[in-house]
Amino acid sequence: MILFTTTGLFTLLLVSIPVGIILILLSIALDTFFSPFPLMRGLGQIVWSSSNSGTLIAIPFFVLLGEILVRSGVASRTYNALNSWLSWLPGGLIHANIATSTLFSATSGSSVATAATVATVATPQGDRLGYDPRLFTGAIAAGGTLGIMIPPSINLIVYGFLTETSIPRLFLAGLLPGILLAFMFMAIVIALCVWKPSLGGKRPEYTWGERMRGLPDLLPVMGLFATIVVTIYAGIATPTESAALGVVFALVIAALNRAVTLQMLDEALRGTVKTTSMIMLVVIGAYVLNFALTALGISRQLQQLLEGLGLGAYSTLMVIVLIYIVLGFFIETLSLMVATIPIVVPIIESFGFEKIWFGILMIVLIEMALITPPVGLNLYVVQSVRKRGKMGDVVAGAVPFVLVMLGMVGLLILVPGLALWLPDTH
Repeated sequence: MILFTTTGLFTLLLVSIPVGIILILLSIALDTFFSPFPLMRGLGQIVWSSSNSGTLIAIPFFVLLGEILVRSGVASRTYNALNSWLSWLPGGLIHANIATSTLFSATSGSSVATAATVATVATPQGDRLGYDPRLFTGAIAAGGTLGIMIPPSINLIVYGFLTETSIPRLFLAGLLPGILLAFMFMAIVIALCVWKPSLGGKRPEYTWGERMRGLPDLLPVMGLFATIVVTIYAGIATPTESAALGVVFALVIAALNRAVTLQMLDEALRGTVKTTSMIMLVVIGAYVLNFALTALGISRQLQQLLEGLGLGAYSTLMVIVLIYIVLGFFIETLSLMVATIPIVVPIIESFGFEKIWFGILMIVLIEMALITPPVGLNLYVVQSVRKRGKMGDVVAGAVPFVLVMLGMVGLLILVPGLALWLPDTH
């Protein structure tokens, strides 16, 4: 059954069938060939119970929040303000790319949307000031990955739902590693630009007066982030209620910028429906597959197989990390998460690891998949916005940030408290 499940999953992925459909087809095949009971007679109930959750309503709200911010012109104002404060660092404008990505990650759970937004605003300025195209675009692609780490994160919501883990605790767990990863990105940029100053291009100069005048442009996004974070962690609102409040806040920001039009709202709602539909199909498919795997005992078989190899807890963890790195080259990130969670998480728990900690470790590995070819979505997003040059430039520019993420994986394994300290103190 294990070989059938693995082979079937990858065969169907290779023929480009939508992942949500693949997971359901694989579940039906497992039921047909291996189950003595007609498991799929309960398919309707499984689909209903997996989608009838108040927790999942947070997903369209957070997607809509991001859509409104992207289409209301907040991004360019935020970017310019951050640039005025960070341009003195070696690497200049590149730090504004990373900082803007970090700030937008704290208001929208989508990495692809974050990367597209920052690339649209930053690319013309990078070209004008003569920045190295590889490092500049690589930093945008890498900064965009923070969208699935720093709360609110759609991927963490999905992980929490599928593993029955507290989403507020997952958000707390992702906050410190996400911010630390952003600083590590900036540190590698500084190191590279000190080593080779030509990578940094021309650094624009700003007076203190210009910097202070830019502060009001940072307040809307920072206020939105504070609203979401405080209401969740203070117990004032659930993640779903906080997401709805965030949408209202985003509409107020857009209205103050005089950007609320029927066309903008139509585009934002259409984008939300498309993205949410894709995510929900994958979630439902994962839930159906999880049911089939549990009923047939495949997760237990995998656990026994690993135990039979005589590997210790950390050796097994290293094998799982390596599997995620390899699979990340070929499988889209959300699909990789939902296809592996039903199999991997029970094994992780059996070795005594924390589900919350592993969720953050998995997210870092998923982030790497966003910027590693041939399927790294952020690479293609940045190149499509750039509209010139070679795809290889973006790939090469992302390499230093992949190495930084590997360093973060090592840190999380050596110091689990990076992810567990905030949840344990809450």
